[in-house]
Amino acid sequence: MSIQQKPIIQKALGDQWESLPEALKNHYRENAKGENYAEGWLDIDYPWFMQWPLTFLGLFGVLVNRRGKNLSTKVKKKMDHGKQYWHREITLPNNTIKAFKSRLVSNGGNEVIEYTNAFLGMKMVPFVENNKLRYKSKGYVLKLGKIKIPISEWLALGQASIIEQQVDPDDKHTFKMDFRLKHPLFGEIFSYKGQFRTKTS
Repeated sequence: MSIQQKPIIQKALGDQWESLPEALKNHYRENAKGENYAEGWLDIDYPWFMQWPLTFLGLFGVLVNRRGKNLSTKVKKKMDHGKQYWHREITLPNNTIKAFKSRLVSNGGNEVIEYTNAFLGMKMVPFVENNKLRYKSKGYVLKLGKIKIPISEWLALGQASIIEQQVDPDDKHTFKMDFRLKHPLFGEIFSYKGQFRTKTS
């Protein structure tokens, strides 16, 4: 049995954590094994000109290069030595499963970084607004050993915004989320949204 660790998002939010709806707290809490599970569905969309770039980025574990509606999705999160590892399994329209992994780490203060591979990460600041958990991206980083090289949003995938909210005040385990990438030159280049139910035990 592992020792439960405080969620990284809780550390970043500080006192704002207490104002989160219970479904969102449960989304980040771990069970006695240091794990957290959620099941639900996703809608994934992007413009036609992003197909080849997303296929290339997929070779490095960045995003998903398939569109779809109501795609069955499972998410497993596990804390290990102060890092939260995410493993997503998305069932595509042809019934193949697409895995998408990342890890979330603290970056000091109220900032976190989500790495989609060993080198590339997105800096984000989470905050609570109108009972919703929001993330605003603050650029990207290229990690080379202990060195983090900043990358401007316009040189990468643009600015990310994430909104998570509880679906029903009486349901402490179901939430919906909306993730979008908007580039200053090309507009919205990627989005996924969906609804999930967390299983913490």
